[in-house]
Amino acid sequence: MAGILDGTTVPNASEFPHGHRAPARVTVTPDDPRYDYLGARGLNRRLSSRPEVIHQVFTARQVEQAVADSVATGRRIAVRSGGHCLDSLVDRPDVTSLIDVSLLNSVYYDPEHAAFSVDAGAQLGDVYKQLYLGHGVVIPGGTCPTVGIAGYTQGGGFGALCREQGLIVDHLHGVEVVVVDDAGRTRTVLATRESGDPHRDLWWGHTGAGGGNFGVVTRFLFRSPHASGNDPASALPRPPGSSLVATVRWSWDGMTEADFTRLVDNHGAWHAEHSADGSPYAGLYTSLVLSSRAAGTLSLVAETDGSAPNATGLMNAYLDAVNAGVRAPHTVDRRTMPWITAVYSDLFGSVSLTDNRYKGKGAYLRRPYTADQVAVMYRHLTDPAFPGRGAVNLLSYGGRVNAVDPAATAVAQRDSILKAYTGAAWSDPARDEEHLAWVRGIYRDMHAATGGVPVPDGATDGSYINYPDTDLADPAWNTSGVPWQTLYFKDNYPRLQRVKAAYDPGNVFRHPLSVRLPD
Repeated sequence: MAGILDGTTVPNASEFPHGHRAPARVTVTPDDPRYDYLGARGLNRRLSSRPEVIHQVFTARQVEQAVADSVATGRRIAVRSGGHCLDSLVDRPDVTSLIDVSLLNSVYYDPEHAAFSVDAGAQLGDVYKQLYLGHGVVIPGGTCPTVGIAGYTQGGGFGALCREQGLIVDHLHGVEVVVVDDAGRTRTVLATRESGDPHRDLWWGHTGAGGGNFGVVTRFLFRSPHASGNDPASALPRPPGSSLVATVRWSWDGMTEADFTRLVDNHGAWHAEHSADGSPYAGLYTSLVLSSRAAGTLSLVAETDGSAPNATGLMNAYLDAVNAGVRAPHTVDRRTMPWITAVYSDLFGSVSLTDNRYKGKGAYLRRPYTADQVAVMYRHLTDPAFPGRGAVNLLSYGGRVNAVDPAATAVAQRDSILKAYTGAAWSDPARDEEHLAWVRGIYRDMHAATGGVPVPDGATDGSYINYPDTDLADPAWNTSGVPWQTLYFKDNYPRLQRVKAAYDPGNVFRHPLSVRLPD
């Protein structure tokens, strides 16, 4: 073994976890033919950067070397895992050293920690498959298989299993991260949730603050809080026996404002009634996509455990409740499939290869939208002056998520019933301003009563850092007087600042929405 990691041995820098020899670290510059691919691998083509160097790494030790080289040469660091960041946290002009961890992607059981080790470059779909086929277990992750585990986890990611099993960070046992001290020296720290771990605060900082704050994560350790023993099959929850999926579509033709209002009201009222922990509907997850009229349809996808008692009855009751009194024509498609098949079926929408310019904004909803907000939504979605494809997407939340203390992890929003994503996707750079104006306008108007943003109050509870939105830090768009840090982190922000001061005192890892050092 090549070194000691705060008391824990780590693999040799030239080896993968199972003893296979790893390639050497590759440093790519703009004259290398690989540069254009690696530099443009981000999902959102509206954003771009031209770093001086791109480090392709294959081992944790190579990450440490890449960080050390970047610090020594004074280069500004950003890290890319899955490439799904929706705002300028990775792709921005001041980044001169990009560390690409996408090929640091092993998934295996670590008996030393009685936990599953997942490298920072692994994608969610591959993690699901490894855990499910190898051990019959699952982490409660997201619904897009190509999302990288690193950014998703650090932002406190949610998904189709969260109402029943909690957030992914509720099952995060440890995190291995390269940090830089105040003298510019790099080291790799393994931080766990164990009460006696001297680095426990660093673990806590990675449970919802978002990526790019404290260092570069090389791997995660997943084990449920109450798991015991060293049996991999008992370390994490088991997935559903099957997935019962229902897809409903309403055509905009024939959708009156009264129908639209009834649909949104029904959906909100149902979630207000059925989002408590332990609800019979805890295993039901839904995505209501209220698309602009140019898209042609509005859609709802609902997924639940098809092997659960009365799964069909619960699904039918939910669909009846949402569609009650809505006179617009609609279609319903029901399917039952193996859970892992559902993961790869793009149930909740796939990433477009053409409409790959994005702008999005988030909001936590503690209660359904008001009549005024629904009217604003309808007006913007049906605006004939906007022929683009925008949407408000309402996603199920609550359940087991809300059974966790807001201070237990960095995710402070623990009593919401829905999570909202408002955004647009397009392909033509010449239409950037048109789409940005539409997204900013509908979001500002929907939250007009609270300064254009979803302030933490009785109705909303701030925003979600994995829907990053630099407008929240811009007083032109956030007139609430509530700082963006409060919108994302609420009362947990001062503790995050203390973690920042302890592990990144030189502010090496920073971006427009990163945790700031204390004054």
